[in-house]
Amino acid sequence: MTEPAPEHPQAPRPTTAPPRIPRPTTAAPQTPTPPPYGAPAPAPVLVAVAHGSRDPQAPRTVRALLDRVRDLRPGLDVRLAHIELNAPLLPDTLDGLRGADAVLVPLLLGRGHHVKRDLPAATAAAPAVRTRIAEPLGPHPLLVEALYERLLDAGWTPADRGDPRTAVVLAAAGSRDPDSARDTRRTARLLAARLGVPVVPAYASAAAPTVPAALRALAAHGRHRAFVASYFTAPGRFASACAAAVPHRAAAPLGDHPATARLVLHRYDRALSENAPADTVTLLASA
Repeated sequence: MTEPAPEHPQAPRPTTAPPRIPRPTTAAPQTPTPPPYGAPAPAPVLVAVAHGSRDPQAPRTVRALLDRVRDLRPGLDVRLAHIELNAPLLPDTLDGLRGADAVLVPLLLGRGHHVKRDLPAATAAAPAVRTRIAEPLGPHPLLVEALYERLLDAGWTPADRGDPRTAVVLAAAGSRDPDSARDTRRTARLLAARLGVPVVPAYASAAAPTVPAALRALAAHGRHRAFVASYFTAPGRFASACAAAVPHRAAAPLGDHPATARLVLHRYDRALSENAPADTVTLLASA
């Protein structure tokens, strides 16, 4: 007798297929992601060039000034250099900037030997750094504002304006360079217009008159109430000697005054706005 067929045919027994082995492929090399098209290059380094001093207050004052500059321009690389006496010296600062762009801003107040000779010589000896040399800080109206406020701290009052007994001696370091003397005289004229009394330039070295001689000349003309405006970026031997002539009416150096910090950035920006290429050394004429 024939066995009846099942109602549902039996499903085929499952089989296990052999695993597929992927063919080896060669991965493409990883390349750095390029910066976005048109991304701005980093701003040139601002190298603030101070003179240097054996007075320990001088480098501290300059560093405080540069802290103000950094606060005004966050993200800007600001470096310090000295012409002499203090570290870091300018050649050492430039040596740490190989391959970079930099703007040297002299923390000096006129066009003397350091600005005209020493800074160009230092940059010429560092060809691996693309440099510009900005104008010195002085003369400029921002310095006049700083000098005015330092005089207020020393006892000057608005009532002194126009007083026939009152005058100011603008005490500067001094230089044999006639351009430096012209720059100091221009600052004296700007400060005189701000104060409304005569302002006489005087010098700690290399030029005449000295501060004591200027004070005597003013006294001979009835100007017995004389102040000394300290036309120095930072404390030092010269600033102290000038202040000693009238210790109770001598203003402090410019130091880290906010107007001085703004002027440092103004000089930096103006150097960048010039058309000279970044790989040349440019000594800009003082404005």
